Amino acid sequence: RVSLEEVLQWSQSFEKLITSKYGPVIYKTYLKTEHSDENIEFWLACEAYKKITSQRKRISMARKLFTSYVQPQAPNEINIDSPVRKAIIKNIQEPTQSCFDEAQRIIYMHMERDSYPRFLESKFYQKLKHSLQTNGNNSMVN
Repeated sequence: RVSLEEVLQWSQSFEKLITSKYGPVIYKTYLKTEHSDENIEFWLACEAYKKITSQRKRISMARKLFTSYVQPQAPNEINIDSPVRKAIIKNIQEPTQSCFDEAQRIIYMHMERDSYPRFLESKFYQKLKHSLQTNGNNSMVN
């Protein structure tokens, strides 16, 4: 259950939205309406990637991230500049824990500067807020 308090905190900063319990899921739902949910998916996948301790698992996950988001014409290709893409390509055979950090930082900035302000102004967010204000904190949001 998402609370009104949590939803209201999302408007304070993008950081609060993306690090809250339900924020990433709700934000991803909104981004689908903008056809840019690959950004949050990539960002969340990078967060999970950084926690991998096994080198074997890291290599496997790095390849998945690369083929899904980074390589040119990837099914969910993210918008990063050529030098960042080339650096990842160079390091993909022996990926480090930080090999996606720069791409993740760029995607975070895209979301914070572009999609996040639109999210706060969207009917999607406004309706969610209104529904929680009207019905109290007992509203279920799936």
